Parts: sequence; structure tokens; C-alpha cells
Amino acid sequence: MNIQTTKYSLLLAALLGISVSAFAQTNEGYLVDGRGAVAKSGFGLCWHTGFWTPAMAIAECDPDLVKKEVPPPAPKVEEPKPAPAPAPVPVPAPTPKPAAAKVTLAADALFDFDKAVLRTEGKAKLDELAAKIKDIKLEVIIAVGHADRIGSDKYNQKLSERRAESVKAYLVSKGVEPNRVYTEGKGEKQPVTKADQCKGPKSKKVIDCLQPDRRVEIEVIGTRESK
Repeated sequence: MNIQTTKYSLLLAALLGISVSAFAQTNEGYLVDGRGAVAKSGFGLCWHTGFWTPAMAIAECDPDLVKKEVPPPAPKVEEPKPAPAPAPVPVPAPTPKPAAAKVTLAADALFDFDKAVLRTEGKAKLDELAAKIKDIKLEVIIAVGHADRIGSDKYNQKLSERRAESVKAYLVSKGVEPNRVYTEGKGEKQPVTKADQCKGPKSKKVIDCLQPDRRVEIEVIGTRESK
């Protein structure tokens, strides 16, 4: 969920019958469609990319984060006489509430070092996630894989993609629709560790130090019925 990815960074796959080819990522903060308009879900939600920050907020997607100018005070006028109370309006049924969750799973908890095959502990963590998403009407799951700097750029890119695909395959085996899961790999491009950390050639100490960079970020987007 940072998931830097485009969070696991971001964006999207076949959502609600819309194919990935219909989108063009021309905005770093939000996914946009081929016309350049911000892409939205069936519930009017915009999708953030992994580069999104509050400073990139736009009014149509994140109105609460956009600074609003305070209008000047209205001129004081004489209060009119109260009008007759209107007839009560029927209260509409509550609408589903948007539900979004973002989790970051350390790759070492899911895979062995330099591997993309899920470990027993990794499957258990994904079992927990699959159980939680049964409580919402799922729109999309975005899984983004990351790798540390050990190895070539090309190798790490493929490794991060294979890790994200392993997560998707397991979630699909637990009943999640394949077209609801979008995967992406960011290789070593978005490390969590700082540039001056984990110095030196490959060693157990350096591998352990780089552990935060080996991760899979998963963002779940859907709606939850109001209670």
C-alpha cells in the first residue's frame, strides 16, 4: 500500500469489465483513461497510483484534501419570517459505504530470499486477507511486488512481477475472481531503505538490512453495506 508502487505503485487491470488497455497512466497521482480523464469505479471512486501523495489531491477525487478558499462573510440582512415547515421527506435507505484497505506484506514472510514461491507462513497471511475481503463487495485488489537492490535491474523487475503473480494466483485459489486482481512489479525502483543504509557488497548482514525493500503491497478496494 509504497504497495511506492504504482503501493504494491498505481494503474489498473480488468475492473468490472474494463480492460487494462483502456487506461493510460499519464497522471502520477491518479489512474486516467485513454482520454486523459481520471478513471473511476462504478461507485465514483478514483484510483491512486503508488506515487500519490496528499499534495497531488484533486477536488473531484479527494475534496477533503484540497484547500478551499474561505468566502467573505455575507452581508447582514434582516431575517425573513419563518416559512411553514415543509412536509417530512422520506429518509432514503443507507447507501453502501466505500471500503478500502492497504496492507504491506514483507516478502520474507511470503517467500524465501530470492524466491517467488509462497511459503507456508505466506499462505497463512493471505488466508487472513481472503477471509477479511469476504465482508465487502470487492471491486479490485492491487498487488505490487518489490525487490531489493541485490541483483540486476532486469532480474529484480522479473522477480517482483513473479511475486505479485504468486499472490494473485493464491487469492484466486481462495475464490477471488481473477479479473478483480491487478498485479504489477516495481523491481528495485522504490526502496524503503535510505541510500546511505545497507552499504557494502552482498552478505547476510546486507541482505538482512535490505529486508524492508523486499515486500508486496496489497490494496483492497470495495464497498461495505451500511449497518
